Amino acid sequence: MLARVANNLFWMGRYIERSEHIARYLNVNYFSSLDAPNALSQDRQFVLRSMLFMVGNPVEQVEETLEEQKVLYSIGLDPNFPSSILNNVKQARENANSARDLISTELYEAINKFYHFVLKYDPGLFMKSGLHDFTMNVAEMTSVLRGKIRGTLLHDSVYAIIMMGVNIERATQIIRIINTKYNDALNAQGSYGDKFSNSFEWTTLLKCAESYDMMRRFYKKTPTSISTLEFLILNPNCPRSIMNSLNQVYNHVKILDPSRAYNKNTTAFLVGKVRAEYEYKFIEEIEKDIQAFIEQILNSLREISQKMEKEFFNY
Repeated sequence: MLARVANNLFWMGRYIERSEHIARYLNVNYFSSLDAPNALSQDRQFVLRSMLFMVGNPVEQVEETLEEQKVLYSIGLDPNFPSSILNNVKQARENANSARDLISTELYEAINKFYHFVLKYDPGLFMKSGLHDFTMNVAEMTSVLRGKIRGTLLHDSVYAIIMMGVNIERATQIIRIINTKYNDALNAQGSYGDKFSNSFEWTTLLKCAESYDMMRRFYKKTPTSISTLEFLILNPNCPRSIMNSLNQVYNHVKILDPSRAYNKNTTAFLVGKVRAEYEYKFIEEIEKDIQAFIEQILNSLREISQKMEKEFFNY
């Protein structure tokens, strides 16, 4: 396989996963605010700022008033905004086109259908009343794509490369969502006699990661900062957790590099090192300085991605 084609497969997986997380974040934050127990979490400006913060475009001026339709269009369907769902889906399709002979017809057709659904979605409808329909369809179509990846591809190096991209991106997006909701929880605390550890934003965070039901079944109690962060960062059995994503990345890297020889310059070594560091961490250590942890794990994920590209995709 050409390194350039392997790189296309890797980024196809990343863009598919990224579009899903952005869509679900828009959906959950917008509609959860309607049931929020305090005025600040219900405030539309608060919600819009949270959305922009999550996609890496934070609003610096506190007094600036955001236009709801403009923000929604920018994140959803704006072809000129690099982080928009439309651009992520477009990039996923372009990467799939470049690796067309290595992926199944079923997967390619599903990606094409996904692209045309997003491309042809009416921006006017989306901004006025189509947010729920659009974001739910995006989330469902990405689930279909993951099913096609798992069910219509040989579980060989092609599959491993795509799933490395999916899991690296999943870990990155979960950390970005944790960072955003941590920021929201800090801003919302005390607005209804609530404390940071019991903020409504932790429930929203779990719903953004599709992990609310799983977490309630595991802990059998209302989400708190400690239980939520522990579940989404350290629990290896939660399919959305950072730990689970690192385990998956390690397993797929070993398919590409089956060597058992000790080599500290390989991607497998770096992933194993990062994974081992968090495998034996206590959540209390992380909670002492969540911001430092977020920066550290994002740097680690960036380093892993760069190491992968250098070792497997350099051309």
